Amino acid sequence: MPPQRRPGYHATQRATTAAERFVVTLPGMPDEYTTASTTEPDAVGPQARADPQPADPEEVFAAFCGAGLWPGLGRTTAGRLPAAGITRPDHVDVGRLGTVEGVTGPRARRLADSFRAVAGTYAVVELLVAADLPARLARGVTDLLGPASADLLRADPWMLLTAADTEIAQADRFARRRGLQRDDPRRGPAVLTHLLGRAASRAGDTAGPVQAVLRAAAREGVADPSAALTVALDDGRIITVGDRIALERYAMAEQSVADGIERLTATAEPLRAGAPRARRRPDDGPGYDGPGYDGLGSVDDDDPAGRAVSAWAATAPPPTALTFDDDKDDDKDGGDESPLGADGTEGDTNRDAAAAGRGGPANDGGPANDEVVTGLDELQLAAARAALESGVSVLTGGPGTGKSRTVAAVVRLAWAAEAVVALAAPTGRAAKRLEELCGAPASTLHRLLQAQGRGSGFARGEHNPIDADLVVVDEASMLDAELAAALLDACADGTHLMFVGDPAQLPSIGPGQILADLLESGEVPVTELRRLYRQADGGAIATMAAAVRGGELPPPGPGREVVVVPSGSSGEAAHRTVQLVTNSIPRALGIPVADIQVVTPVHAGPAGTTALNTALKGTLNPGGGAVSGFDIGDRVVATANHIDVGFANGEIGTVVALGERGALRVAFPGGVVEVPAGVLGDLRHGWAVTVHRAQGSEWPAVVAVFPPEAGRMLTRPLIYTALTRAQAHLSIVAVNGPAIRNAVRSSGGRRRTTLLPALLAGQTAGGFDDPDEDPDEDPDGGPDGRPDGGSDARRAGGATAGEAARVRDGDERMTV
Repeated sequence: MPPQRRPGYHATQRATTAAERFVVTLPGMPDEYTTASTTEPDAVGPQARADPQPADPEEVFAAFCGAGLWPGLGRTTAGRLPAAGITRPDHVDVGRLGTVEGVTGPRARRLADSFRAVAGTYAVVELLVAADLPARLARGVTDLLGPASADLLRADPWMLLTAADTEIAQADRFARRRGLQRDDPRRGPAVLTHLLGRAASRAGDTAGPVQAVLRAAAREGVADPSAALTVALDDGRIITVGDRIALERYAMAEQSVADGIERLTATAEPLRAGAPRARRRPDDGPGYDGPGYDGLGSVDDDDPAGRAVSAWAATAPPPTALTFDDDKDDDKDGGDESPLGADGTEGDTNRDAAAAGRGGPANDGGPANDEVVTGLDELQLAAARAALESGVSVLTGGPGTGKSRTVAAVVRLAWAAEAVVALAAPTGRAAKRLEELCGAPASTLHRLLQAQGRGSGFARGEHNPIDADLVVVDEASMLDAELAAALLDACADGTHLMFVGDPAQLPSIGPGQILADLLESGEVPVTELRRLYRQADGGAIATMAAAVRGGELPPPGPGREVVVVPSGSSGEAAHRTVQLVTNSIPRALGIPVADIQVVTPVHAGPAGTTALNTALKGTLNPGGGAVSGFDIGDRVVATANHIDVGFANGEIGTVVALGERGALRVAFPGGVVEVPAGVLGDLRHGWAVTVHRAQGSEWPAVVAVFPPEAGRMLTRPLIYTALTRAQAHLSIVAVNGPAIRNAVRSSGGRRRTTLLPALLAGQTAGGFDDPDEDPDEDPDGGPDGRPDGGSDARRAGGATAGEAARVRDGDERMTV
């Protein structure tokens, strides 16, 4: 009996002591929207008093405009509002807005509409300004609590702590202004959830060791942290797994990932022609068992794909945890330079069939398919075997180790077996690279899952799964917990899921570390490629990346593929960066400016993205910013997902024309899209981007800048990620060479605290271990010593002593 899906990841309903709330957690999206109904006063504890003395309306209006909370209103236009007599909300109308310098009639109507649309945010600003708190906090609050945020804050001021960028001292001040003190019983649970949320947003942790969280709460003035935890467990805000606790949204996301992996592992059948297809397609109908299914799941040796796989299946090494080195002499077989054949030829590809996802390459018999596997080395064969035979598999390795060659072979073998293949990656550039490699359409993950606009979830899911027998996800190190949960939820029973990525890169921007956790779990087949094929061709970038991956920083070598440019200060680094992009690299190497990307760890400072983009725009495309600071010819980067518009977070494009009603036409990797005025706030200039935002993309030439402002951000994963963005040329602009060497020689970035390893090992969200409990007194993990109250189900399923030790090993701190 295959494992069943657990209900309730996408939407969970729970009752709290403060209000009846319906909470919707959107996988892959940062938002949790909550609505509240009225409750009896006795049910919510001490009541906040009526609003204190309201703030001056003009002060509130100025704070609102200055905080950038009015969509479509820039700083320049905001500064011109008082001259037009607009200083209060009741002054906002189309007529007066039309008198503001630089505002046309159509834009005046858009501004008036957008102001009305954020009335809920404005109401929060009124409360914040009255408490002498910054208006900018309103954005995070309304993103999480929705348009009724002001009413919720009046009922429970501690809900201000739902926003991770709120400081606890600010919430205390807000509550005092509303007549409440730090001994209010609702403060403790709110502080606990805030600490967990802050650890998620700042450090990427999905959970924290229970004792570390309780100690942190005590330092924040919570008199009885254990009692506060009991309340948070009772109302479901916090979930336990072993001796760790997590916010419900992340616990349920990682539980969904673990359940999905177990389900696919149990239901997948080998992808071979004539073998059974466990995945039901929309046109299959009841009882369909796939073409030629004999009920036994045997391999048909008369089938080309079956012969190709059977030829090495008996001798290939087991696909689980294959991490030994290959010491054979270097050659080109298996490398990335020849993605479809050992001789470098592509072979026949039926692109119309590939577009349909099934039977891409022409299948004229055994030799063509035998050629697919002939060029693969032993480990690459193991990876292909795992992908075609296992429900979930992982392929890892650094640049130049043949991951691309292996993926292309897997796709062709799946096509030969008449399987439907879906290719995806977190970023547009990575998807485009995957598409070119495999000769079939690829998309971003958000497009594959059919994201429904910012904060609106995905159309693909349990009841509308992805129509594919094999799903290949490249750059899997970028997957956070919630996006991975959405992906697993959208994979039907029987689907094969192949993760491809490099764990030495930076972890995901969002909380979680899916790829690293899968690699260490031992629960899925893992193949790590270590043989460096590009080394035979003198690939200096791949050689340096391999050395950095191992903790060494070698000299760049005599060629021009890798160049180090020392600088004495951040200002000099910025100057040299502009020289490299605008003159040196195009002139010396013939690489056009359009193919050069600058990456840096930071936004601020002379060598941060803001200053570098200003300097690069001034040289490459001078202009005053005709529309929202942008001109035709500007390079832009998306900072949020707008799949409904046509682009995803992190995609880089070029402004090609001005659109109607204040819009811009931008050429992104997926084509030219019209970006409406209300969305332009989620675009930034993109000649220079942070290393985090560059992850998942590659360019012919990269200028990697490492200024001293990077500070503790300068880690081995960050440096490695920056270097591996370059394909043909890499310029390293370094201000402090010893700091870079020390960072590379360190053990790497801090490991995140997550729940997935414990969940994959069999624990369930809701199991609670008391770290102070003596295992000799209660070896069976009974209820003694656990917090009182709450459902038995939430407290059941505690970890064994061995599991708890594994979860706690080396992780006694919490980053908040």
